[in-house]
Amino acid sequence: MKQNRSSSHNVNADQSGAGSPNSREAWLAELQAASLLKQKSFMEGIAARLNRPRIQSKPEQPFRGAPEFWNSFQWTTEEQLQQFTANFQAAGGQAVHLATSAEAANFIVGLAEEMKATRILMHHQPGLDRLRLAQQLQHAQVSVWNDEVDINGIEHAARAEIGVIEADHAVAYTGSLVTKSSAHQGRSVSLLPAVLIAIIPVSRLVTRLGEVLAELDSAGREKLPAGIHFISGPSRSADIENDLTIGVHGPGIVYALLVDQW
Repeated sequence: MKQNRSSSHNVNADQSGAGSPNSREAWLAELQAASLLKQKSFMEGIAARLNRPRIQSKPEQPFRGAPEFWNSFQWTTEEQLQQFTANFQAAGGQAVHLATSAEAANFIVGLAEEMKATRILMHHQPGLDRLRLAQQLQHAQVSVWNDEVDINGIEHAARAEIGVIEADHAVAYTGSLVTKSSAHQGRSVSLLPAVLIAIIPVSRLVTRLGEVLAELDSAGREKLPAGIHFISGPSRSADIENDLTIGVHGPGIVYALLVDQW
């Protein structure tokens, strides 16, 4: 009985391709041929039901990427401001147009005092240093990512009520701001605090997302940052029953400060 079971096992192994390399390759080739035959029969059946011959070659694609009319599409600066504001607020964010960096600083200080915020975390960027938030918010702990917070400061970021960043780009058509990760621009600053304030110099506002992607592509793969984040309003999550929840995977409140003179 044992010998019979052993013989049966060896036969099955040969049939399943587990024997010699040659028999295994032949078995895989047979499976592929059978699969292609079924695929051909399936596609021909569809063509017959449509009452037309089966297309055997791929259609020509005269255009690659976005068409020229879209690549040349541009809004004026005023239109960009209006469209970004409308689209960003439609996604649940708050957009505020300010004239100077001093007005941006006053806005952040006023919001922090209204919230009674005790922890504020910023990216380490020259523009943000000029806001002098630490001098104006002496009742709060104002930290700079990777200066006063080390690379493992995720817990510190999670305890911060407000995160402050300077966006690298903003897209009017989609109402999105773009920020890159780096050693001094940790993604935790924009993801973990309850409130995110993103400062957007108006000079960095573009019409189309493709303008940002083209710039990133032209820099080359070796110069791409560790992460590129597209933020369109507060974090929004919904389950299969469409129950929407705000702030589960990121800040529940997001301000975009569009600053003319930065």
